[in-house]
Amino acid sequence: MAFMDEFILPLAFTLDLTFGDPRGMFHPVRAIGWLAHKTETWIRSTALSLRMAGIFAVIIIVGGSACSAWLLITLLSHLHRIAGLALSIYLLYSSFALRDLGDHATAVQAALEAGDRELARQKVSLMVGRDTASLDEGGIALAATESVAENTVDGVTAPLFYALLFGPVGAIAYKAINTLDSMFGYKNERYLEFGWAAAKLDDIANYLPARLTVLTIAVAAAIGKLKFFDTFKAVFRGARLHASPNSGYPESAFAGALGVTLGGERSYGGVVSQAPLLGVKPGECTPLVIRQSIALMWMTAVLFLGAGLGIRHFF
Repeated sequence: MAFMDEFILPLAFTLDLTFGDPRGMFHPVRAIGWLAHKTETWIRSTALSLRMAGIFAVIIIVGGSACSAWLLITLLSHLHRIAGLALSIYLLYSSFALRDLGDHATAVQAALEAGDRELARQKVSLMVGRDTASLDEGGIALAATESVAENTVDGVTAPLFYALLFGPVGAIAYKAINTLDSMFGYKNERYLEFGWAAAKLDDIANYLPARLTVLTIAVAAAIGKLKFFDTFKAVFRGARLHASPNSGYPESAFAGALGVTLGGERSYGGVVSQAPLLGVKPGECTPLVIRQSIALMWMTAVLFLGAGLGIRHFF
């Protein structure tokens, strides 16, 4: 694609693998969050219905984020081509969360292996929204493994998918969609109507990446000598049972590949709920399973990028 030189996506991916999230610097996701907050405050004060207000908020925030990225890249490219390339690389780099997700999970694994269950609970609470204060070792390992599985799409393969298709602008547009879902996509009184559009758009944006990721997870499982066929068995058996139309696919695939069962009972704000059981084997999550899930995520990401670059070059 003419708008995106071949080297910048692999370079941005490598930067994330090496350094993780660019903390202490301007971060596009924080800017998107600021814009979302300001837009929500303003648009709720209008006469629009909550659902219409939410629709317009999504258009403003996603459109504004994508247009801002395009405009900045274009302006800097006119000043100097290297400046435009540098911004493109940075925007892509800031869109990925592979290193940070792996680091968070590794911290949980290390705490469990050291026998420090309280520290493990603190570390896993940074990864999940469920209550963690009463989790035992298996529950902590389960939460960490599920987080790695689910966020392999949100934090890695989906932004890669849109970067491969539309360059840095596509990656930023996806991050805006994903950020809005995390801010507005709650099924409570405040956001049930206002957040409807944000949640639906996130479902649509993740539809293809979630399913394509299953194929990559299966190949990664084969390379890592995990359970290739069980990956597909678990997806066919349980992916559609998940409350999310997309999250069940990577979570089921990870469960099958790792030979464990994900899901089950969990608590949010003291309210106990039951998630569907995913997987084909009754194995329990352990620190070793966390380590295997991290390796599976990394291999999946590399394969997804490699396959995407290969297909793009071929066509």
